[in-house]
Amino acid sequence: MFRHVVLLTIDPAAGEDVPDRIVTALRSLPSVIPELRSYVVGRDAALAPDNATIAVVADFDDEAGYLVYRDHPEHQRVIAEQIRPVLLGRSAVQHLVS
Repeated sequence: MFRHVVLLTIDPAAGEDVPDRIVTALRSLPSVIPELRSYVVGRDAALAPDNATIAVVADFDDEAGYLVYRDHPEHQRVIAEQIRPVLLGRSAVQHLVS
């Protein structure tokens, strides 16, 4: 299995509802990207002030499945239209799951 983990920090000035709209948009991706084997998207619980806003953990059969997801037009649309305009920071890692 191949895992992709990303943390997004969204500009608070964008509005309180913006992270929820992003989470909803991201959660719609498994319906159009069959390579996603497991897909968990959640908003931070706000227990620490310096946490990221949104976390994504996506599992694929292999690296090729991740690349399909990464480049998929609907994923790219969500990034371009909803995430990038309000993004303050992003951190990600991809790794094999043993």
